[in-house]
Amino acid sequence: MRSLPLAFLASAFLAAAPAGADDLGKRTAPPETLMAGIGGGVSDAALQAETEAAAAYPLGSLRNPVRVGGPEGRNAYVARLRCGDGKAPQATPAVAGGTGGFGTVTELIALDCAAAAPGRVDLFLDLYHEEHVEDRAPAGFTLAPR
Repeated sequence: MRSLPLAFLASAFLAAAPAGADDLGKRTAPPETLMAGIGGGVSDAALQAETEAAAAYPLGSLRNPVRVGGPEGRNAYVARLRCGDGKAPQATPAVAGGTGGFGTVTELIALDCAAAAPGRVDLFLDLYHEEHVEDRAPAGFTLAPR
């Protein structure tokens, strides 16, 4: 099962917060109500359906972002990418990339292979897949062994 994105969790807590300034700091619902649904994720069948739908698009695109487990997974994946000449691409710092094919916020990293193929590529990554390790590379890249 997949966990809910942090932005969704924050909005759930903010939606449950009292509106009036006089009520700040006062709980209006019991903790079990506030915590309901957190970490529930999606079913394995739903994730499988999302994965199959995303496969119609190139790996690393917004509609089929590379699935990784958090910032550590992102960094490990990008470190394994190799350009056509076998060298690691130059990577820019990650920025917000928009909502991807799995319904979560993605990160965008620009990769530059200079004169080697595939040149400059924008790579979208979905960091909300803790249990997934991607072993495929986007078009034009290869992956160094783990």
